[in-house]
Amino acid sequence: MAPARFTFLGTGTSAGIPMIGCRCAVCTSDDPRDRRLRVSALVEWTDPEGLARAVLIDAGPDLRQQVLSHNDGEGLHRLDAILFTHNHVDHTFGLDEVRRFNAVMRQPIDVYANAHTLDHLRRVYAHIFDTDQNVQPSFVANLNPHELTPGEPIELWGMRFTPLLLLHGRLPILGFRIEPASDTIRVPWAPLAYCTDTSEIPGETWPMLEGLETLVLDALRPRPHDTHFTLQQAIEAAERIDAGRTWFIHMSHDLPHAETDASLPDRIALAHDGLTLA
Repeated sequence: MAPARFTFLGTGTSAGIPMIGCRCAVCTSDDPRDRRLRVSALVEWTDPEGLARAVLIDAGPDLRQQVLSHNDGEGLHRLDAILFTHNHVDHTFGLDEVRRFNAVMRQPIDVYANAHTLDHLRRVYAHIFDTDQNVQPSFVANLNPHELTPGEPIELWGMRFTPLLLLHGRLPILGFRIEPASDTIRVPWAPLAYCTDTSEIPGETWPMLEGLETLVLDALRPRPHDTHFTLQQAIEAAERIDAGRTWFIHMSHDLPHAETDASLPDRIALAHDGLTLA
């Protein structure tokens, strides 16, 4: 029974690190952990039938690069589903890239999101969802959209994904609680809650963050921000949730990896691109 894997494909903020035109210490750092692609994650496991499965969380503009460099450069060769947290550009503007998985796998890909994000995807990617309106036939992704409701779990090939209501400023978005739905799947890092782009955790969501082995949480920078946790706010939320291990993501260039990581409390650390939990 092979263990499931959770990989941080990207851990950076919307501009990515290094930022265009910036010569700060983090953007020019030699530490590879300071190079942060736009935030995204990948869940891989073997299902109860013995088949390999891969589910992507968000598909940002760095998706092609993330896929090609995954697994020490061996790449990712299948994609069964995509879960979207919300509609912002840094989380959705790589969706065109998944057409290559359609070609390789010769099957459609399931896409899961809340109603607001699905509306955004249908509008921005009309050439995918309304192919009859295209001027001429072309190679586009083949996607099956599904609407998610906070608190209502879905089961995908033996793994359970429960959408969590989070607030990104005034925008309601989704996080995900991830855990096995089958005792044939070994997941040492589960239950895991993935909570990116968070500025507030609503009261109804706190109970769904209990009993976590792993917490993945937004920690943008030390200074206040209207739509993201500061580093201190993230630490306070992590200490209240008290997961076995907490990893911070969506970091700006205000957080140098080595220096920030050394300052964090026990069981809390900065994630970095390519980090895999297994």
